[in-house]
Amino acid sequence: MNDEFFSQLYRKQQEINDVPPNGAIAGWALGLLDLLFPERQTHPNRTVEQLKAQFVQSEKELVGILNRTKACEDCNNGLVATQFYGSLPELQRMMYTDASAIYEGDPAATSEFEVIRTYPGFLAIALYRLAHQLMVLDVPLLPRILTEYGHSQTGIDIHPAAHIGEYFCIDHGTGAVIGETAVIGSQVKIYQGVTLGAMSVEKFLANTRRHPTIQDRVVIYAGATILGGDTVIGHDSVIGGNVWLTASIPPYSTVYHQSTVKIVDSKATH
Repeated sequence: MNDEFFSQLYRKQQEINDVPPNGAIAGWALGLLDLLFPERQTHPNRTVEQLKAQFVQSEKELVGILNRTKACEDCNNGLVATQFYGSLPELQRMMYTDASAIYEGDPAATSEFEVIRTYPGFLAIALYRLAHQLMVLDVPLLPRILTEYGHSQTGIDIHPAAHIGEYFCIDHGTGAVIGETAVIGSQVKIYQGVTLGAMSVEKFLANTRRHPTIQDRVVIYAGATILGGDTVIGHDSVIGGNVWLTASIPPYSTVYHQSTVKIVDSKATH
C-alpha cells in the first residue's frame, strides 16, 4: 500500500457525515423496546416515577443521536423526539396486536410472552414500527439503520417506508422481503421466503409505486413472490407456496402453484 492509498482514505473520511455507530442506534431502539415490553426483561419492578424517568432518559438519548447526525442538521430534534415519544402508546398498542396475531397464527406458540421474548418475526415488526414512525417524522438514515439491524438479526427485510396495518403476523420469516412502497392491510399473515417486490429495479423508478398492495386478511405462504406497484391482492385471499404473481387478483381468491412430484418405490422395482 502506497501513500496515495492512504491519502485517498484520508480525503474520503473528510466527506463522511457524522453519524453515531449503528450499534448505538440499535441499542437505543432495543432499550426502548425493553421499556415498552416488560416481557423482554427479567423481573421488572419499577415505580411509575422510575418508569417516567427512564422514558425521559431514553428521549434524551434519541435527541443526542439526532444532534450527532449531521443529516439531521435541519431537523428540530427536540420537537421530533417529543412527537416520536408521544406516539409510543399507539405504537405499543399496534405491536401488541402483532404479538396477538403471531400467537393466534402459530400453533407452536404457547403465549404472547413467548412471542415477544423469542420470536424473530415480532422483533422485526417492532423495529420496523419504530423506524416507520421516525420516517413519518422525516428523520433521515436512522430508520434504515434500524430495519437493517432487524434484517441482520432475523433474516427479515422490511423497508421502513412500507405501510403495514395492525395484527401483522410473520411466521418463521427468514428470507421475507417487504419493499419500500408496499402497502399491507390488517390481519395479514406471511411465511418465510415471501417477497413483496418490484418488477424492475431501475434507478429512474425511485419515488414511484413499485411494490404490491396486500389487502386485509390475506395469507401468503412460503416462497411466494408478488411483484409490481399495480398489483393488488384482494382481501381474504390465500396465496399458495412458490406462487409467482405480477397481476392483481380479486378478493376471496385462492392462488396456488401446481407442480409434479413423482415418487418411485425402489422396493417395487426389485
